Amino acid sequence: MTATHNCAVIFDVDGPLLHLRKPEEDAFFTPLEQVFGITGLSRDWDSYRVRNDHDIIHQVLSEHLGDRFERAHYDAYVDAYDAELKDGFASGRLEVSIVPKAPDIVTALAATPGMALGIATANLRCAAEIRLRQAGLWDNLSAYPGTADKSGHKHQVLARVISDLALPADRVVYIGDNLNDLEAGRKNGTHFIGFHVHADRRQRLTDNGAEFVTGDHKETLALITRMLTLAR
Repeated sequence: MTATHNCAVIFDVDGPLLHLRKPEEDAFFTPLEQVFGITGLSRDWDSYRVRNDHDIIHQVLSEHLGDRFERAHYDAYVDAYDAELKDGFASGRLEVSIVPKAPDIVTALAATPGMALGIATANLRCAAEIRLRQAGLWDNLSAYPGTADKSGHKHQVLARVISDLALPADRVVYIGDNLNDLEAGRKNGTHFIGFHVHADRRQRLTDNGAEFVTGDHKETLALITRMLTLAR
């Protein structure tokens, strides 16, 4: 991506681009059991202090290891998680589930003059890259990779991406599927599109004030075109 962009679309990964399936979720928790013997953890991401993989791992390890917890433990987790994902996809135990029309919208936007693309996700960088590469989406989204590695709430992750873009917030569209994504868009002043294939998840966003909500990326592209006044 060149520095000549004048607008940007930033995607959350899970929900707008990929479906998070149980085997991939299991892969996140497997290293905690295999390396540290930690089991019985909540699968409700909202039950943790910060909905961000970096912070969740820090919380779990510090609660279980206490004063013994140090950076080397976190690094050991990340190495084991990276290996678990790579082995899982290589062996066929894991496979990505791509949201319908996600490749189409990413390809169309990548071909739009002046457009920058990126992600703002609660996934660690290693997981986001591995999964998006499996989906064939990483190359078009890798220029502005907002991931969990520097910690923080989603609005902080998105703020770092906007800073790297060096664009005014009203030239950025953020697409997410959760209430923390809606909050991220509001706090950063971007356009926001709520996206989910399931109607109940879309309704939750609408009930909390999201103005633009869809479950079809054909409509997502039309909304982006209007929001950024792109040439048709």
